[in-house]
Amino acid sequence: MRRFTSTMVFAPPALLCVVAVGCGPAGERSGDSDAAGAGGMASMSAQPPAEPWTLEDVTANTDDGIRVLIIHDMEGLSGQDDPRSYRFGTEQYPSGQEMLAADVNAVVDGLFAGGATEVVIADGHGSGNTDPDLRTDLLDERATQIIRDEPFDTYFDLPESEEMDAVAVVGMHSKTGSGGFAAHTFTLGIDLLVNGQAITETELVALSWGRFGVPVIFASGDDKLRGDLATMPWIEYVTVKDAPAADTAITRPVDEARADLREGARRAVERLAEAKAMRAVLPVQASLHAVPPANLRFLEGVPGMDYADDTYTFTAADMREAYDGLVAVVGLARVGYQSLLQEVVASRPDAGEIQSAFGEALWQRWHDQESGRYERPDAGAAIGDAIRRFHGYR
Repeated sequence: MRRFTSTMVFAPPALLCVVAVGCGPAGERSGDSDAAGAGGMASMSAQPPAEPWTLEDVTANTDDGIRVLIIHDMEGLSGQDDPRSYRFGTEQYPSGQEMLAADVNAVVDGLFAGGATEVVIADGHGSGNTDPDLRTDLLDERATQIIRDEPFDTYFDLPESEEMDAVAVVGMHSKTGSGGFAAHTFTLGIDLLVNGQAITETELVALSWGRFGVPVIFASGDDKLRGDLATMPWIEYVTVKDAPAADTAITRPVDEARADLREGARRAVERLAEAKAMRAVLPVQASLHAVPPANLRFLEGVPGMDYADDTYTFTAADMREAYDGLVAVVGLARVGYQSLLQEVVASRPDAGEIQSAFGEALWQRWHDQESGRYERPDAGAAIGDAIRRFHGYR
């Protein structure tokens, strides 16, 4: 059931204007609106709107309780100063899991202290671990993790949307180019813009849930993310560390930071009535600006693509369509990672053997395709165990 009524009040000014081009839909999932653009993404050479989104007052229907969703990442944790702690497969990753659980538990405790009656959790990190980054055995028993039999997108595939009253994000990072600890947006070398404004993943979450009139009320991370989120002044934000560089952090005393996480979460629920929902202005002009190690320069000169300054822009009818398109373009931009792989291979003493093996495999794949022997793998095929459980990004 819809748990909010909304009234538009104001919107922040666009901070950045980038003009570029169009791409096709990334999939067949429906958008959240059929307004503008004839329902499909198209090229757009016009300026983005003066305001990237509107901010709407929300009035929560809390007669049957206050339900809060936590979406967690893993780069903005208290006590964390080693980038390896959020990378699955490193020796430091287990300690990162412990820091994640401690931060999330502090926020869970605060949400309940503030009046929340239900807290559910979705993984927004995507470390590659087939088990949740947030260890269930370490989680506050009052909270419930979202774990399903089918893959789902943490940002846009949660059907619980109309059952939630608010969203809290924990352990987040600042956007690409901000200089924060592990600063990025979505993945390495990707800068996402909505209607001309570069956004953080926290703002992406807010724009997704804003479609349903649900506000983001709490966030935690480093000092650079605090600056990024000046667009969301109602948020209870807790700075757990300062970030001199993307691979360096100066952490606050952990007990002090986690006490603030608890108190900030408590205040966020108590101030729910002051929160705003963010709703993208339609149609959405969505842009992807690629920086190393990502690269979109192979698009330069392609007919029909108004590509410029490492940026690709398209117009979408709504935020869901914009997101799907951006995810598709992320896949293109990550082709740039291969240049780094080539550098690594070239530096190895067995580089010639590797290149030769690659060349033989390339020719064989072509021969098999043309001879009717090659079967393309199912894009949705499971890897590993026949029965999998999904907890969000992985």
